Amino acid sequence: MDAKVLSKNGKELRSVALDDAVFAREVSDGAIYHAIRNELANIRVGTAATKTRGLVKFSGRKPWRQKGTGRARAGSRRSPIWVGGGTIFGPLPRDYSYRMPRKMKRAAIHSILSQKAQDGDMLVVEDFSVDSGKTRDLVSVLRGVTDAKKVVLVTAKDDVLLKRAARNIPWLQFLNWNRLRAHDLFYAQKIVVMESAAQQLSGHTTEGEV
Repeated sequence: MDAKVLSKNGKELRSVALDDAVFAREVSDGAIYHAIRNELANIRVGTAATKTRGLVKFSGRKPWRQKGTGRARAGSRRSPIWVGGGTIFGPLPRDYSYRMPRKMKRAAIHSILSQKAQDGDMLVVEDFSVDSGKTRDLVSVLRGVTDAKKVVLVTAKDDVLLKRAARNIPWLQFLNWNRLRAHDLFYAQKIVVMESAAQQLSGHTTEGEV
C-alpha cells in the first residue's frame, strides 16, 4: 500500500510504501469488538458494594418472642425483608479485568488502521516536534492537516515537549506506535500517523507490543 506523506501545512510531499498486513488487511469486526470490550473492562473500577445482613449494624437480639404476639415470627432486624436490613445478591467489589490473546489484539489494531485507511481517515504526516512545548503551536500544526473534532496522533517515540503540548487539547489523544488503544483509534474521526511511526508499524507485523 502506498500512502501520501503530508507536510505540517497539509501539502503532499511524497509517497511511502506501507505494509498491507497492517494498513490494507481484511477487517475483522470480531477482533475489534473484543479488543474494545477488553480495554473498557480493564479500566472499569469495580468498587460498587452493598451491605449484606452480616455487615448491617443492628443488634442480634430477637425483636420479639416467637409466639403469642400475633405478629409474624422475626429473628433479626438485619433480615433482608426488613427496611434497613441487608441486601440479597447485591454487588460486591470485584476485578473486571482479563487478559486478551496478543494475536487477537494485534489483529484488532491492524483492522482499525486498515479500515481508517480505506475510508480516508488516516493521514501520514512528516515527523515534527514542538520545541516550545506550547499547546497553541501543536494545535496550529494539527489544524494545518485536519479540522476533525476527534484526532489521534501516533508518534514513533516519546517526545516530552510534544506530549506536554498535547495534554491540554481535549479533542486529541497522544499515542505511541507500540502502545495503541483500539478504543481511541476506532472512535477517532482522524488518525494522524507520523511517517516514522507508520514505518515502525509496517515493520512489526508479527512481533512487538501492537
